[in-house]
This record gives sequence, C-alpha cells and structure tokens, in this order.
Amino acid sequence: MAEIKIDCINETCPVPLVEARKALRKASKGDVVEITGTHQSSKKEIPMAVKSMGLELLGVEEEGGVWSIRIRK
Repeated sequence: MAEIKIDCINETCPVPLVEARKALRKASKGDVVEITGTHQSSKKEIPMAVKSMGLELLGVEEEGGVWSIRIRK
C-alpha cells in the first residue's frame, strides 16, 4: 500500500481538486492519498468529490490555516 502526498499550498480552485482526482486515478486500490492546501473552498469540495467517487474519506484536519485531507482509494 502506497501513500501519495500532494502539496497544493497557496493553490486556488480548481487546482487542489484536479490534482486530487489525478492522484486518485493513478493510485491503486487501498492506497492513501493525502492532499494539503490552504484554499478553504477546496477543503469543502474535495470531501464532496470523494463521496461522489465512492471512496473513503479518512479525515480532514486543519492547523494554522493549512488543511490536510486523507483519502483511501
């Protein structure tokens, strides 16, 4: 099982969501993708996209204005 990290700090929509989708397409079943960013609307959009793709949202954390979203394919 791999862990894929994507850094989208200081990127605005739709970059974090697009990068998340790209990573999830490349990931194998069971892999964990972690996206970090600062754009607040992406923090809401990515979990909604994860749900619509039928994937598992492992968690959303935020510290000092930087959020981190973990998704299992």
